Amino acid sequence: MATTIDGAAGPAIEAPRSPRRRPGSPKARTNFELYAWLFMRISGILLLFLVLGHLFIMNILDGGVQRVGFGFVAGRWASPFWRTWDLLMLVLAELHGTNGLRTVINDYAERPQSRFWLKMLLYVSATLVITLGSLVIFTFDPNIS
Repeated sequence: MATTIDGAAGPAIEAPRSPRRRPGSPKARTNFELYAWLFMRISGILLLFLVLGHLFIMNILDGGVQRVGFGFVAGRWASPFWRTWDLLMLVLAELHGTNGLRTVINDYAERPQSRFWLKMLLYVSATLVITLGSLVIFTFDPNIS
């Protein structure tokens, strides 16, 4: 039996998944999880504004979803404002979701090797989605015949 913080005897509880370090090696402290937590809150608020604004404009102000087609997108993306809006929505949504899934993987993948490969798959897929989505937004040509 080990002694607890208040001095009472009880079973010793180890810190969950404490990193294994060599004795005597300096402990590297980062605030990554704090910044990830803050990012989730800030990006969530921004996404709420961006997505609800997008839905309101597309479904109510612009005459409904039946109006959306190639010509509609070409006209909308002629403005740098709408390209920036859609790019910001794409990047924030992908990073927000990636950060959330990273947290789920850290919580539920027990083996370090499984955790590593699941996160690598997540990061590669997020990079691919952001890259292809950005490529479409930046290289969109309304004059395609």
